[in-house]
Amino acid sequence: MTTATTAQGRPEAPARRSATMAQALNQALRDALAADPAVHVMGEDVGTLGGVFRVTDGLAKDFGEDRCTDTPLAEAGILGAAVGMAMYGLRPVVEMQFDAFAYPAFEQLVSHVARMRNRTRGALPLPITVRIPYGGGIGGVEHHSDSSEAYYAHTPGLHVLTPATVEDAYGMLRAAIASDDPVIFLEPKRLYWSKADWSPQEPAAVPPIGRAVVRRTGRTATLVTYGPSLPVCLEAAEAAREEGWDLGVVDLRSLVPFDEETAAAAVRATGRAVVVHESAGFAGMGAEIAARLTERCFHHLEAPVLRVTGFDIPYPPPMLERHHLPGVDRILDAVGRLQWED
Repeated sequence: MTTATTAQGRPEAPARRSATMAQALNQALRDALAADPAVHVMGEDVGTLGGVFRVTDGLAKDFGEDRCTDTPLAEAGILGAAVGMAMYGLRPVVEMQFDAFAYPAFEQLVSHVARMRNRTRGALPLPITVRIPYGGGIGGVEHHSDSSEAYYAHTPGLHVLTPATVEDAYGMLRAAIASDDPVIFLEPKRLYWSKADWSPQEPAAVPPIGRAVVRRTGRTATLVTYGPSLPVCLEAAEAAREEGWDLGVVDLRSLVPFDEETAAAAVRATGRAVVVHESAGFAGMGAEIAARLTERCFHHLEAPVLRVTGFDIPYPPPMLERHHLPGVDRILDAVGRLQWED
């Protein structure tokens, strides 16, 4: 295969094309399988069907059913098998079909996956990546739209990541699979079809695990968010300009490890902050983020750190989810309640 060159003899930049987040995730899995024979993809319907959201489409055909394996409908068994595979040197990538479907496997996560490195004094890491489509915005019914990130973030020994862009979807999944620590990789379902110009041959420089990114700087207040709420916060920041407000937006990307430095610096710059996420507010990620920001930024804050979250209820029926999920109006209302002085 030849590489096209410019008139000066330099290789031409790879052509960039419009790609969805689902396509970027598929390419990340494809490249990981090609690069390392220890990588195995497994889960319900990931093989022949290509996954409910087609993220694993074509992998079984191209790499064989022993590398991309359909499993029984038994999440605890799937993850238990992955633990054994990882103990013997493989790098399993497990897909839990929907967020709430992962709960039967939670005992395996807490009792074994999260503890094995500590239990063996570092001798036996478990390089397992658990992919979980999560969150609302697709009109899903109960057990298909949960935001369960707080459960995983509260479990020492797990890394918890959630991309919000096409570039991050590819780069963060490759980093998760390469990590020797177990990673809960939360994929926002409502963003699977979001698009960006992107080339798998020229992936963007993606910050490492544990680093947040300032997506927008501001002077009035800072919105701190992650995953499916990032586009909503960016939309709110644009709408805020009509009110004369200049809002910054921080995309956490990694919930564990948590990048206090980047988030705190952005909040100190404005003196006001609103944390936004889809999951319930009580004892959610927003509570921990608000507490840490308050501790780090107390003498710079002009108002309490506020939260805009889902309501403290089981996920509602599809016709009500637009009221349940944080939207632009609720975010701007919180910014208005910060009550700064001119």
